[in-house]
Formats: sequence, structure tokens, C-alpha cells
Amino acid sequence: MAPVREMIAVQAHRGPDGHGFHDQAGQGLLGHTRLAIIDPAHGQQPIDNESRSSVIVANGEVYNHADLRRNLVHDHRFGSTSDIETVLHLFEEQGLNAVPKLDGMFALAIADDDALLLARDPIGIKPLYVGYKQRADDRRALYFASELKALVKWADEVEEFPPGTYYHSQQGFRRYYAVPKQAPRPDVPVEEQIRAVRATLEAAVTKRLMSDVPLGAFLSGGLDSSIIAAIARQQMDELHTFSVGIEGARDLAAARVVADHIGSIHHEYVYTAADVLAALPEVLYYLESFDQDLVRSAIPTYFCSRLAADYVKVILTGEGADELFAGYTYYKGIDDFDALHHELHRSVTSLHNLNLQRVDRMNMRHSIEGRVPFLDTTLVELAQTIPAERKLRRTPDGRQTEKWILRKAVEDLLPAEIVWRAKEQFDEGSGTVDLLDQVLHDAAASLDWRAYAAAHPADRLRSREECYYHQLLSQAFPAADREKVLRNVGRWKGQD
Repeated sequence: MAPVREMIAVQAHRGPDGHGFHDQAGQGLLGHTRLAIIDPAHGQQPIDNESRSSVIVANGEVYNHADLRRNLVHDHRFGSTSDIETVLHLFEEQGLNAVPKLDGMFALAIADDDALLLARDPIGIKPLYVGYKQRADDRRALYFASELKALVKWADEVEEFPPGTYYHSQQGFRRYYAVPKQAPRPDVPVEEQIRAVRATLEAAVTKRLMSDVPLGAFLSGGLDSSIIAAIARQQMDELHTFSVGIEGARDLAAARVVADHIGSIHHEYVYTAADVLAALPEVLYYLESFDQDLVRSAIPTYFCSRLAADYVKVILTGEGADELFAGYTYYKGIDDFDALHHELHRSVTSLHNLNLQRVDRMNMRHSIEGRVPFLDTTLVELAQTIPAERKLRRTPDGRQTEKWILRKAVEDLLPAEIVWRAKEQFDEGSGTVDLLDQVLHDAAASLDWRAYAAAHPADRLRSREECYYHQLLSQAFPAADREKVLRNVGRWKGQD
């Protein structure tokens, strides 16, 4: 029991509302640390069935749990209205066929007398890692956790559990979902696709308002977060929104425009170079990455999560829109629309250990749950059918408008200056990039980064900045464990 208790303690930030443990007939131990969102009073985990033959632990939300519960065949005895308890009984009735029916974001484990099931949501919104350790009897012990830091002390090998996959101890790993590689549909009228984007997005936001605790929205003032906040505000009596940046940041000004337009209760935090320097070691430790671009965007996410945690427990974010609708600048350099369509598909399937990792780690460091409406599988699949030329609009004069069809879908929802605001990365619009020059000059000026990079060739370090982040991350873990963390850092591979 001691290793599991220590693993749970390391992840206590992910669930400060309680913890629980279960010994499954001497075959294994389950532990859980709870962030109470649905039925806070009664949804403690682990949850077992009526006969105590099966038990579940999970992180995340299953948005269609009420429908699933209504459609259960047998009369089960429920101890809560928790979505996770419904999943356990669905598994009792349908076995592995239950997993593809879960609409949500989740990492879960179900143990019964015979086997262990692990599963991760289709896109990889919630994290899951597995580790293995050779035992004295020549068998391998299996460990699993939501963060690397909980595993590396106990397991000899650690790896990310793939999205859209389940593992059954008697059958091995099986892929149950993959983002479909669909041919675009230029035969569908553009007006019809615009309406479909709006309707599907509204439905995606609506299902993510499910909560028994306060819910708010990040609001950078960019298009994506503004859309989510505006749709949510239409369905809520009041909505708290949150924005961060340096003094005079463009994001802060734009977010005020949106907050005034939708009538949200708006909160801001202005940070300095000293704040960033002080926060960086913690950002790196919880992020579990040294990737330069990921760290840059993690910094404002960290401060925004810290701000939001004083007011809400669930936060809506705009992640995923750039990958679905061609928002990033480098997409403009892809001349062929077929190649762009392929690259967008690859982008969304690469989110799980990059931007989604950033959102999860920075949110959960401050014990709040992030939800990402743009990555609803229905919207993801719809986006695969939209021609790339309707996402990245090119005109004869050489102008290119990113996310064109998304902008058209929300023209009546937001002020024109927001709808047609040019894309800026979170680290750019918040002013973080401007501060980092000063921070790195003060903290990393003496670092011989080329020699440092040469000493760590496997990590493909690209700059003084990235070497500094690598150094901070390495210092956060004991020497015996750090390589297991570094080997699991996600890296953007660029276009094929």
C-alpha cells in the first residue's frame, strides 16, 4: 500500500477534496485523489459495485452519463449521481463495449476479480501514463498514474498511454477510436457547413456546462476563448471570465471588450518579469516538459489558472480551434490545400502530449478542471469534412485569413474587432514573450547552451531558452528518475 499512498500524495494537487484506496483481492491496489465536480457529497472514489466484485477510479467527466444511466438494463443500486459510478455499471453490463460509448474526457481504471481495464479518452484530453517494474518472480508489475512524477520512483520503464485506447490485462492494448481521415466535402454548400459549425459548437459547449460546482471561462480576448465564453454566457445566469498578461498586453484590452459585450464578471491579473522568474521552476515541474513553445504558453496558463482557482472549480478553454480550423501562422506556408488538410489532421492527433498536457497540468496544479469544447469528437469529425480552403481563406491579392469558416460561424456572436482579430499565440498576446527576454538575460546569461545541448543530444535542444528549461526540469527530479521524465517530453515534429 505504501507506494500507492505515496503516488497519490505526489498528485494531491489534482484532487484536494479527498482520497481513497482499494485492495483488489490481493491482486493490486487502486488509489484516487478527488477533485469533486459531480455530486461532491457522495461521489468519493474508488467506487465499487453492489457485490464489491468490481471497482473503478477515474479522472475526468463523462458528459452523457445521464443517458447511459437511463439505458442500463439491470436495476443497479446507486450510491451517488456521479458519472463515474454510471461507467462502472455500464462496464458490468457491456464489458469492453462500454468504452466507445463514453462521451467525455477521461482516464479510468476498472478492476474486477479477473482483470484490469485502463482506458483514455479519444483525443487524450486527460492524461494517463503506465509504468512497469520487473519483480523477483520474473513477472512485471504494472503501475499507472495521471502524471509522470507519480510513477518515476516506482517503475523501471514509463510511457504515455495512447489516446483512444484501452488496455485489458487479458487482451492487451486495443485502439477503440482514431480521428477519421476523411476526404473534404467541397460539394457541401459553404453556408451549410457554417451553420453546422455553429450548431455543433453550441452543443459542445452546452454539454460541458454540466457541473455541481462553480464554472468559469478563460478569456484571452482571442477568437477561440471569446467564442466559448460568449456561448456559455448565453446559457448561464452569470459567468466569471479570467484574463492575464503583462501591463498593457493586447490580450487584456481585447478581453475587456469581450467581457463587456457578453456581460461576464471579469477578473484580471497582471504579472511581471519577477513573477515569471519566481514561477518558472514550479511551471516546469508541473508541466513535465522543457519544450520551448509549450513552456512559453504554459506561463500565462499557470497565472490564469491560479487566478481562476479563487472563484471557480471548472474552467472552459479554447484549445483545439487552431488545429481544427488552421489557426497557426505556419499553416500559411503550406501552399497545397490537400497537404494542409493532412497537416491539420496530424495536428489534432498530436495535441495529447503538447497543448492538452499544458492545459491539464497548469489547471490541475491549481486544482481546477479544464474543459475543451472545440475537441468534442462530433466537432472534430465535422472539421475533417470541411475543405482546407474554407479554413485558410486566400484571396487573389495574397491575403490569407486563418479560421475563416469559424469566424463566419460566429459573426453575430461577438464584436467585429474580435471576430476578425488576427491570430496571436497566448504567449504573444499576453506579452509573456517580451518578458522572457529579460528573465533569460538575468537567469541564463552564463549558460553555455551549445555545450549543454551537445551534452543532451537525445533531447534535441534548440536554444539557450530551451536549455534553461531543460535544466530546471532536470533539477526538479532525482538523478535516478529524471531520464524517465525527459524521455516522455512531447515534441512538435513539424510537417511531414
